[in-house]
Amino acid sequence: MAEVAIRDVTKSYGATQVLHGVSIDIRDGQFVVLVGPSGCGKSTLLRMIAGLESVTGGDIAIGGRTVNNLSPARRDIAMVFQSYALYPHKTVEQNMGFALKLKKIDPKVVAEKVRSAADILELTPLLKRYPRQLSGGQRQRVAMGRAIVRDPRVFLFDEPLSNLDAQLRVQMRTEIKELHQRLKTTTIYVTHDQIEAMTMADKIVVMNAGRIEQIGAPLELFDRPANLFVAGFIGSPSMNRLKGTVADGGRRVEVAGASFPAPDQRLEDGQKVVYGVRPEHFELSDEGAEVRIAVVEPTGSETLVYARAGEIDLVALFRDRHDFRPGDHIRIRPKPGHVHVFDAASGMRL
Repeated sequence: MAEVAIRDVTKSYGATQVLHGVSIDIRDGQFVVLVGPSGCGKSTLLRMIAGLESVTGGDIAIGGRTVNNLSPARRDIAMVFQSYALYPHKTVEQNMGFALKLKKIDPKVVAEKVRSAADILELTPLLKRYPRQLSGGQRQRVAMGRAIVRDPRVFLFDEPLSNLDAQLRVQMRTEIKELHQRLKTTTIYVTHDQIEAMTMADKIVVMNAGRIEQIGAPLELFDRPANLFVAGFIGSPSMNRLKGTVADGGRRVEVAGASFPAPDQRLEDGQKVVYGVRPEHFELSDEGAEVRIAVVEPTGSETLVYARAGEIDLVALFRDRHDFRPGDHIRIRPKPGHVHVFDAASGMRL
């Protein structure tokens, strides 16, 4: 079994603490994505799991064994880096089998494992080429193949798609997900891209400033963000977060010249809140708040509208095509059941 247990882990560089008591349980075979903005500590945590960084406090266990003091080679993990880290003077075949060769494994076994991994990743025609003769996506597959041949208990991915163009990133996302479904190896994947997190993960860990903001399945985080940070980070375009005041006996929220219905919950008049609506959860309605369109972005399948309601800026996304023009006035309202309300002081979901 290859469960990974992270218990109250801290990391400090001198007087600077970068991880503050992080705890995560990762089941055997699970695909877990650590996501958050640059500098939140996600890559540092991954490197600690790999043994490339020491643990200041707490424990990390792999398969029930605490690995805090074990070298990377003894942790039975394989890591895929953002930079690929291929040997330029070795062929694809030699790069993929090099770690096994260092372990003095029978060359026939090494060749068999390399061929098997190459078949999985469609690299067989490229085995005699050098990294300089490969595209970015092919190099990334070679790096993945080098990890596969080791048959590790845990795969670690550190922003592996950051150097690829947008179209190739989408393709490689699918390939990595399919690889996981085929091998069923416990996988921990670090990214700052919430789209990667949403589309690939069984479980997402949202990190910010060295702390965990929320852990859950992708749609759970999307539908019920625990706080304003998660609400703004998960989802694209980002959720509208509007400062307002509860009014009309808790039935409405007044937002700088606009008025929106409150969800079914006990809110008190005068209570300061942040009213959250995702762009795709606005709809046109004669009973809605009037907004003035500033910018229209038609994409073919969707129409993205940037607008102002009183003194506030809004983003609305419509699945249907509309012939909107800058300067037009339209009325919109949140779809029933799709409103989020957060406490203005703490930022926590109400």
